[in-house]
Amino acid sequence: MINLNQYKALTFDCYGTLIDWENGILGVLKPLLVAHKTNLDDEQILNIFAEFGAELEKEEYIKYREVLKRVVQKFGERFGFEPTADELNSLADSIQHWLPFPDTIEALRTLKQKFKLVIISNVDDDLFAFSAKHLEVEFDPIITAEQAKSYKPSFNNFRLAIERIDLPLEQILHVAASVYHDIVTAKSLGLSTVWVNRRAEQGVSANLPAVTQPDLEVPDLKTLATLSLQ
Repeated sequence: MINLNQYKALTFDCYGTLIDWENGILGVLKPLLVAHKTNLDDEQILNIFAEFGAELEKEEYIKYREVLKRVVQKFGERFGFEPTADELNSLADSIQHWLPFPDTIEALRTLKQKFKLVIISNVDDDLFAFSAKHLEVEFDPIITAEQAKSYKPSFNNFRLAIERIDLPLEQILHVAASVYHDIVTAKSLGLSTVWVNRRAEQGVSANLPAVTQPDLEVPDLKTLATLSLQ
């Protein structure tokens, strides 16, 4: 167990940690695939999404809206259909409707009483602005992939955040649901980490698998908020 009192800033991944992106992704891709006579279960869809997303994010930087557009195109290529223009844009367009997990807002309000809250997210500025309205808590600073011109797990995104936060590493705690995108890199840079293992029971995820040992594992943000009060 780590001592939460030693930290002054909490850095958060957004999608999958604060915002329920798996249901957002499935809400778009499942009916799209069915419309093209392709029937996959939730785990298959999320695993393929993770594969395509990671592949695209390793290439030369493009905006996340374009990443999502190409993910849809790759689904079409793999399963033998040609997405329409609206379908190509459907994932990115849906982000404005993706909602926080039920415990997110209350937990963030509790944590904000004690910590500076920061976002490090693989997203565009304008797309995160939609999510910020749903989260109802002010973050400062907000680091996006668009600003960093790279995607986590790149070290670049975290280094930009550390520079803007302007605190010693030992006073920053990174909180994320993705071991692949977040926990491995954050630990490599010397940051303490909390793995929010929201999908432990479901067994499906839109992130590639990865292995490392976080400093703390919690099932949700409510648990982290409760621990911060002790």
